[in-house]
Amino acid sequence: MRLGRQVLEELYGLVREGRAVAPSDVHSAIQAVATQPGANLREVYSDVLSHVGSRRRIAAKNLSQRHYIDLIDEHDIVVSVGPAGTGKTYLAMAMAIAALNRQEIARVILARPAVEAGEKLGFLPGNLAEKVNPYLRPLYDALHDMMDFEKAQRLMERGVIEVAPLAFMRGRTLNESFVILDEAQNTTPEQMKMFLTRLGYDSKAVITGDITQIDLPSQQASGLIDALDVLRDIEGIGFMRFTDLDVVRHPLVQSIVRAYDRRSAGLLEPAREKGEGENGAGEMRDEEDPGASAR
Repeated sequence: MRLGRQVLEELYGLVREGRAVAPSDVHSAIQAVATQPGANLREVYSDVLSHVGSRRRIAAKNLSQRHYIDLIDEHDIVVSVGPAGTGKTYLAMAMAIAALNRQEIARVILARPAVEAGEKLGFLPGNLAEKVNPYLRPLYDALHDMMDFEKAQRLMERGVIEVAPLAFMRGRTLNESFVILDEAQNTTPEQMKMFLTRLGYDSKAVITGDITQIDLPSQQASGLIDALDVLRDIEGIGFMRFTDLDVVRHPLVQSIVRAYDRRSAGLLEPAREKGEGENGAGEMRDEEDPGASAR
């Protein structure tokens, strides 16, 4: 009862301040207060970009996302791991745009490994830029969600915002930059080392990935998994691990993530063949057997 009252009072306070509260926010608020009874929802849901004129209000939706934002604020390198839909890349990009608008950095660089997942680059039409564009589309989508298309285009033309395949980072030194490496589970250890050593003065780097969705050949080690081991004792690097409880997409996404996790852990029983099972179609119960009463 006390927790329910706290949630309602804090949500009413957010509504009075002009913040729209969606049904998903109510669910997140209940989960946040249940996890941490002393949580201040106003601080959890404070806007990331409200003070810099974003197209929309962008805020943490749970305690994990709030902690993630604070980690990025406090560290020059943050490694974020978790399932799809937890806001790893989206919030990192929001923090990058906020830092750019506050003139704390000179440019934002968004990188992604161009790893094929069933379709080969060589069979896609166009030149190199057109071939890799489909792999970078999620980054463009998030960027255009945060600022006007025309403004984003102008900044990209001037090189203030750059969206590029990871391979384009080799040989560069990135000063006064906010660098985001997305889908880092598909890097090799050599590529990850190359990326980490690009960081220059007055720069930040956020590395995001989902170690359950590795598209590398089975014999190839993931640079993200390797980095989690190599970097774990380095002071000044922040680590964030999201779980299925932090998924903020459609409610079914959380259930889907859990189902795949159970199967990976060997906890999900294989589907039975048709006709098998206690009440399978191949077994006829007595009441359904026309000869049962005669026997």
